[in-house]
Amino acid sequence: MPIHSLLRLFFLAAIWGASFLFMRMAASSLGPAVLIELRVGFAALTLCVFAVYFNKKLAFLTYKKHFFIIGALNSAIPFLLFAFAAQTINASTLAILNSTTPIWGAIVGIIWSKSTPSKSMILGLLIGLIGVAILVGQNSLTINTATTVTAIIASLCASLSYAIASHYTKHAPKLSAFDNAHGSMWAASMLVLPLIFVMPIREMPSQTVMAGVIALGIVCTAVAYILFFRLIDEIGPTSALTVTFLIPLFGIIWGNLILDEEIGPNTLLGALCVIAGTMLVTGFIRIKSLFKRHTL
Repeated sequence: MPIHSLLRLFFLAAIWGASFLFMRMAASSLGPAVLIELRVGFAALTLCVFAVYFNKKLAFLTYKKHFFIIGALNSAIPFLLFAFAAQTINASTLAILNSTTPIWGAIVGIIWSKSTPSKSMILGLLIGLIGVAILVGQNSLTINTATTVTAIIASLCASLSYAIASHYTKHAPKLSAFDNAHGSMWAASMLVLPLIFVMPIREMPSQTVMAGVIALGIVCTAVAYILFFRLIDEIGPTSALTVTFLIPLFGIIWGNLILDEEIGPNTLLGALCVIAGTMLVTGFIRIKSLFKRHTL
């Protein structure tokens, strides 16, 4: 991997790791619906500015069904679920649970194609499940168990939604990565908008919270999508997805530095299990390679 691509990969992981920090800061005061409407709204406006600057026309009405599907599965639903969970569990745990997306992707792929999972996949799923169980146990020590389980299930469902979206895009209309990001953000904005009347704002946010929300929409969503799609063009989708392994690291670091979240042994062990499970499921490492004997 070229050094400039590697630097972009770490920068993207740092940005996406920070997104859980910003959601944790704003979810309780704004509520999930208002927070996410602001997130996708700022992202859509930012991408619109890019589109005007680079003279990229968006055929929204032509592909409206596609944009609403991808906007729901890849933005509106997972963002809302993570925002709901952010009211209860910390940013570190959210980032770790987000990294289960490739595991869900493998499960969806097995069901979709009716294929038989490999031994590495099965082992990875078991290790990932152990990691989630460790995180559930850790959070249950500090907050209500029922609330914890609900928040963690919401986070896992958000990751599942990302996985379904990735499989959908393989059979979706072939549009440019920028058009998919731009169109899906406008669709997500329209999908989330009615929910702000059901889940209205709870209290006026502070300047710090609003600054975080703006950064969440512009940097962690619009800019991050552009950066991610550029990485796919440079190093391919498989290598670009290795950002998943780095996001929990930055999620834990930002949570500790900004929100004083404790980095306990259970957090590190849970993160290690989830990341190791993800690497096995995605084929980044295989059982045979772990036990392969080198002979002279």
